[in-house]
Amino acid sequence: QPRLVESGGGLVQPGGSLRLSCAASGFPLYHYTIGWFRQAPGKEREGVSCSLSSSEASTSYADSVKGRFTISRDNAKNTAYLQMNSLKPESPAVSYCAVVGYFDPCLNPAGYDDWGQGTQVTVSS
Repeated sequence: QPRLVESGGGLVQPGGSLRLSCAASGFPLYHYTIGWFRQAPGKEREGVSCSLSSSEASTSYADSVKGRFTISRDNAKNTAYLQMNSLKPESPAVSYCAVVGYFDPCLNPAGYDDWGQGTQVTVSS
């Protein structure tokens, strides 16, 4: 059974940075499509960034985070990351990672099979 554990969330001031981690177990992350999503209270889950697979240098970003966020993988650690820079003040939200064998368009949360438990991210002064 695939398992994903997110970490790295927290409270950060506007303009600051956070790096989220998504540690995978039970399967090789290398072959999977990975997505990062966020969900604020009362709102739908939305795609932030995704990577189709390690063998494809294909990543996607929501327009709101382009140029500020970077998705990456460490295959040796079986872990994916989301580096978030120049964070902007917004409603607190839970960030999730998710995986699926292969799915394109990978920013659509409906295509994913397995999800982590989420990590809270709050950008506020």
